[in-house]
Amino acid sequence: MTFGWTARIDAMHKRRMLQSLALASTLTMAAPGSAGGIYAVDVRDDRVIVRFDDRVDGASAFLLDTPRRIALDISGAQVGRGQFAPGNGAIAAVRQGQLSEGTARVVLDLSSPATLGDAQIAPDGKSLSFSLKGTTDSAFRTAVGRGRTSFDAPANMSARPQKRLHSITVPIPSMARGVALPPVEGARDGARPLIVIDAGHGGHDPGAINKENGKREKDVTLAIAQAIRDQLVKSGRVRVALTRDDDKYLVLQERYGIARKLGADLFISVHADAAENAEAHGATVYTLSETASDREAARLAARENKADIINGVNLGGQSGDVSSILIDLTQRESMNISASFARLLQREASPYVPFRSAYHRFASLMVLKAPDTPSVLFETGYISNADDAAFLASREGQQKIARGVARAIEVHFARKLAMHGGTAGG
Repeated sequence: MTFGWTARIDAMHKRRMLQSLALASTLTMAAPGSAGGIYAVDVRDDRVIVRFDDRVDGASAFLLDTPRRIALDISGAQVGRGQFAPGNGAIAAVRQGQLSEGTARVVLDLSSPATLGDAQIAPDGKSLSFSLKGTTDSAFRTAVGRGRTSFDAPANMSARPQKRLHSITVPIPSMARGVALPPVEGARDGARPLIVIDAGHGGHDPGAINKENGKREKDVTLAIAQAIRDQLVKSGRVRVALTRDDDKYLVLQERYGIARKLGADLFISVHADAAENAEAHGATVYTLSETASDREAARLAARENKADIINGVNLGGQSGDVSSILIDLTQRESMNISASFARLLQREASPYVPFRSAYHRFASLMVLKAPDTPSVLFETGYISNADDAAFLASREGQQKIARGVARAIEVHFARKLAMHGGTAGG
């Protein structure tokens, strides 16, 4: 039997999610602000100047590769609606986002490798400037490994005034526009469900590592994600995309941001857990909960959320207040669908993949926080366990996992079709 899956079965869900997002944006706009708003980023020859409409407290910078970026975290700043026009070919694009209530981020997408120097905050605290220095690929990668450089506001800067009694609009970014969207493969019918598979970790973040044989989580998850993609493409029933198809690093928000930008119907983040106890084994499926369901889930939440801290570089997360609003208003239905898929995944994949007895856990994982996309994090096994590591790293094991996931996805969307009165077809 084949199923005539279409995106229409999710239309009502999407509309409800968009309405809730609009309400969330309205609420966040009402939050009072007292930090300096970013109103301009000027690039003049080899000099970059970030301007604020009020004093800021300090800043730090670090480099990212694949793609090449300079990230600036500015303490005491808010994102603004200013002009961001690169003045030469060194910078391809300028983006901004709000990391937390008091910290904004400016990201410079580089056209060619470059480092920054002579960074300083003006005496009045209303601008940050630095020079761009062209360099080689190898020198750029070396600079990436050095991590974060901090620079404080001048010590003689006058005290900050009392908080202003007006509001600053804080937009909720959908995803980082500097990250290229991956190709969509599989069924050519654009109405077919789209599944986005996320291979956890990557680049300079290896994830968990087996101490005995050196197997790295980032390599295992990529191979499994590719095997799942190939199995889904082979079925011809759905469309599929990978957040990464090579050894590159994406911050957590970029991962689910890709799924949201593509309009995914399901997001699966693939991981391989590690434990102090080498006997721990078996797969686990995590879905979102603001309060971790047990001690192990809390440990996982802490570890995965800290995947944004690499070599001492804090790649940060979303404002806690904004996250709470989004979850309260838009995620209830997505969380219910996610939990249902988690149970289905265990049932359909069990003939191929060994699961833990307590296979479904809840955790506050950043990568699952897309408000309008049902999402699960699939810990395919323990890379710290010898048997699990061998299974996860083998082609046979990867293909078994792929078959189990594909079966769950097929049943999941067939169920949705039946619930919405669909009929079988081509």
